[in-house]
Amino acid sequence: MNINVIRAFFKWCTILNGGLLIFASLFIRFAGDWAFGMHRGWIPIARDAFNGEIYLLLGFFKIIVIAFNLVPYLALVIVGRDQVSNKPGGTSVA
Repeated sequence: MNINVIRAFFKWCTILNGGLLIFASLFIRFAGDWAFGMHRGWIPIARDAFNGEIYLLLGFFKIIVIAFNLVPYLALVIVGRDQVSNKPGGTSVA
């Protein structure tokens, strides 16, 4: 397994998880009443508590996506760029 495969893996993880984050945010924004009604049917929860919990959940998911998908991808892009510039015959940007 080389760096290009790992970089592609993290790129697609970032795209898929970022898309899921955007979808969940838009879903809560435009169908929040429906989602609240569904959850209220399962557990007794106040609307303010539901809003706070969803806000925390989306914030936590955003941090996880950034820390475990985007940051490793960007690090691999930077490392890959350094490897290309340090190869014999390669062009250095410095």
